[in-house]
Amino acid sequence: YNLVRDDGSAVIWVTFKYDGSTIVPGEQGAEYQHFIQQCTDDVRLFAFVRFTTGDAMSKRSKFALITWIGENVSGLQRAKTGTDKTLVKEVVQNFAKEFVISDRKELEEDFIKSELKKAGGANYDAQTE
Repeated sequence: YNLVRDDGSAVIWVTFKYDGSTIVPGEQGAEYQHFIQQCTDDVRLFAFVRFTTGDAMSKRSKFALITWIGENVSGLQRAKTGTDKTLVKEVVQNFAKEFVISDRKELEEDFIKSELKKAGGANYDAQTE
């Protein structure tokens, strides 16, 4: 978690996954595409991801908490994921936006960045559009 928050670190994402009914630290990485590969149809996981957003005037790091629930995850496990997220939020406390995703299209980096930009307020790029 702290590696993701550190702008000097190459690590931009970390996952928390299930080991039975316990949530444990999962993978981490420097490439967003590698994170997407973790999100398969039969898993549920939580991810803390750093994105660099901004406009012509300023660049800044924005953080997202992503809950991935694969299409093949059972109804009971889906429901339990919602309550388990509270435990993850005790560790992951600072993020601009939270996402609950089960469609791989919504994992696309451009989609997440545009949502983070909307949540971020001022947009000086409007002058160039």
